[in-house]
Amino acid sequence: MAILELEGRKGPSAVLIAGPTASGKSALASALAARAGGIVLNADSMQVYGDLAVLTARPTVAEMAQVPHGLYGHVDADADYSVGRWLEDARTALADARAAGRLPVFVGGTGLYFRALTQGLADVPPVPEAVRGAVRDEAQALDAAVLHARLAAVDPAAAARIAPNDRQRILRALEVMAATGRPLSAWQRDAAPPLLEAAGCVRLVLEVERAELRARIDARFEAMMAAGALEEVRALAARRLHPARTVLKAHGAPALTRHLAGEITLDDAIREGQGDTRRYAKRQDTFFRHQMADWPRAAPPEALAALLEAVARHAG
Repeated sequence: MAILELEGRKGPSAVLIAGPTASGKSALASALAARAGGIVLNADSMQVYGDLAVLTARPTVAEMAQVPHGLYGHVDADADYSVGRWLEDARTALADARAAGRLPVFVGGTGLYFRALTQGLADVPPVPEAVRGAVRDEAQALDAAVLHARLAAVDPAAAARIAPNDRQRILRALEVMAATGRPLSAWQRDAAPPLLEAAGCVRLVLEVERAELRARIDARFEAMMAAGALEEVRALAARRLHPARTVLKAHGAPALTRHLAGEITLDDAIREGQGDTRRYAKRQDTFFRHQMADWPRAAPPEALAALLEAVARHAG
C-alpha cells in the first residue's frame, strides 16, 4: 500500500482535521472545502453507518449538497466494518479526489483512523464471522478487566498498549489471536506503509474550552432528539442485530434503547446519553494529546484562517 500523492495539483496531499465530538469540525471542513476546492471525507467511525444519521450528527443532506462529501452513511449497521476496511475506502476516495483535482479534507473524531491513514496498518487477515461470534458470545458474561487479563496472557505487547477498560480493542485482539493463532502485536510489527505521508498533509486538532464543549454536547443531544434520534434508535432496535455490532454502541443509543424497553424515563435516557458523550469527548482529548501530540492546535474562531494559511504555504 504505497503512499498516495495527489499528482497534478499544488498544495498539500490532504487536509486532516481532528477534534472532539461537537467541536464544530464538520462545519470547519465544509468551509475549508468550499474555499479550497476540496471534498470532505469522513474519518468518524460512527458516521460511516447509514442507520443513525441524526444520532451520530452526520452532515445533513442540505449540508452535503453545498460541497462534495464522501464516506458518510455508506455502511449497513449489520456489516463487519473495521479500521482496515475504512482505510481501503479511504484509498478509493483519495484516488477519486486526485482524478477530480479536488483537495481531500478528512474530518472526524476517530484517532485510530487518522493514525492508520498516516502511519499505516497491519495487514491482518479477516476474522471469520463464526470466530468473531464465538469470542464475543463468550465475552458477554465477562467484564473488561477479565478480558484484558486473558489478552495479557496471550499477547502481552498488545495488552500493554490497550487500556483495561477498552473492551472493543481487547475483543479485536482476542479475535485475531483466535482466528490466526498469531498475536495482533506481531501482525502490527509488519504494518504496511501509510496512504499519506504526514509531512505532506496539513493537520489540525480543533480545540474547544472544556466548559463550552460540555455545553455544546448537551445542547446538540437535545437538538438530535428533536430531529428524530429516538425514532432512529427505535428502527435500529427493530432490526435485532447481534449485540456486539458497533453501531449499537453509538453515544446515546444504549440509553435510548433502554428507554424504549421501558427501563428508564426519556429524561434519564437523555441525561445518560449526554454524560456518555461528554466522557467520550474526554477520551478523545486524551488520545489527541498523547497520540497526536505533534499536530497543530487551534480554537474554532482561528481555525479556518489557520488552515487556509497552511494550505497556501504548501502551495507556495
